[in-house]
Amino acid sequence: MRFPRSSGILCHITSLPSELGIGDLGAAAYEMVDFLHAAGQSIWQILPLSPPAYGNSPYSAYSAFGGNALLISLEALVDEGLLEASDLEGFAAGDPTFVDYDAAGKFKHPRLKLAYERFLANPPRELKIAFELFLDTNNWWLDEFSLFEVLLNKYQESHWSKWPDPISHREPDALGQVRQEMAREIDYSRFQQFLFDRQWNRLKAYANERQVQLCGDMPIFVAYESADVWGNQDMFALNDDGTPKFVAGVPPDYFSETGQLWGNPQYDWDALEKTNYAWWTARFRRALEQFDLLRVDHFRGFEAYWEIPHGAATAIEGQWRTGPGAKPFHAAAKELGELPFIAEDLGMITEAVHELRKELGFPGMRVLQFGFASMEDDFHRPSTYPESCVAYTGTHDNDTVMGWYHLRKPPENGPDPLDEVVTSDVDVNWQLIDAVISSDAEIAIVPIQDVLGLGNEARMNMPGVASGNWAWRLSPQALTQAHADRLASLCHERGRLTHDIVG
Repeated sequence: MRFPRSSGILCHITSLPSELGIGDLGAAAYEMVDFLHAAGQSIWQILPLSPPAYGNSPYSAYSAFGGNALLISLEALVDEGLLEASDLEGFAAGDPTFVDYDAAGKFKHPRLKLAYERFLANPPRELKIAFELFLDTNNWWLDEFSLFEVLLNKYQESHWSKWPDPISHREPDALGQVRQEMAREIDYSRFQQFLFDRQWNRLKAYANERQVQLCGDMPIFVAYESADVWGNQDMFALNDDGTPKFVAGVPPDYFSETGQLWGNPQYDWDALEKTNYAWWTARFRRALEQFDLLRVDHFRGFEAYWEIPHGAATAIEGQWRTGPGAKPFHAAAKELGELPFIAEDLGMITEAVHELRKELGFPGMRVLQFGFASMEDDFHRPSTYPESCVAYTGTHDNDTVMGWYHLRKPPENGPDPLDEVVTSDVDVNWQLIDAVISSDAEIAIVPIQDVLGLGNEARMNMPGVASGNWAWRLSPQALTQAHADRLASLCHERGRLTHDIVG
């Protein structure tokens, strides 16, 4: 898979400005598209859209297929006639530069329920038809999702193995009774997904019309506390009682001295192979309905994965196991066609991982910050990037580029290779951005924090730290025409413009 020489911005939806505590699919998302277009950017990369199971992390979701209802724009529901403007009054705004998940949830969920009740009472004809069409085309994943979400709320226990045995073991009579008794709640769950899907598709269409492609992010693993594991228990390494045998993580690397213990249940790859990886094909299909490009997180897990006994204190206690290799991707490509994927191949990467990526034709990732951690490692230095890669100043798991720059310790002996990139103390962030954008990489991606030159107060995630992540948000009016003009000029100079810029 080859991509045109282009560039883009990394900024999650939750990081957008809003007046209701969390970025959403409303006006600020469209303003971001306008900014990207004006800045000559062709790609908007975001984090997973899935509903978090815990810790507000989009990488640990209770569905690989559903969307996070907190991203639904209430203002857009006013435009749809489902809410009144007065319904949006009374939110106690806090710090506009951080997401307040609790306050946003307490405010938004009752109003989403109100929108549903008004829809039932007097459904606009166009909206009713659209909802019925959504149900018809999405029931293949929506039925399982909505049932799980209702049960999650009913039992107030995320570990579904602790639910009553007939439910946790998915006895048909018990599930049929739930569907009958809780039909209204299930319909409401589906309605929220309809609103999310409707708003997302409108945003995607708007972006594509302005020559901006949307790049999603797919975690390889799903949360144990998810509809995916509960509904497909034979696909995961579970005990007879439903608890995990083995969980996911990575061994010690440059992110953590003790590795990362993610806790997601491991797949039973033998069982998946017997279905010709049908669940993976379905997952890829859903992602390609939502995105133009897809970053596959922890790609190395398809070649070999770090298996940790459930209950281990740290990831150090794990061991490597052979993964399925290219087989899930080949199975999906037979049904879906060419896969426009980016392989996240960071961490402890072996030659076998690179060979797998090359076999599949996916570009890998290069991160500037990793290129100057030692004098010996030039793999991630912009001067060495091949065309077939996607280059970053940093990812959501890194320091901001300025936070990294101020914390970095130059080599004690010999020349500092970073001196060839940063030649003055003026606009250091732009010098580092230019190094990535001027490289040979097909695609260059810059976190929006680095465009603004922000320090580590704007970091998105600290791997291995359970709380305080995923909260950074753009200040209102932080992005200016000057930022757009500078990005556009830089991309023009480095041959990355893919569309004409209209003021």
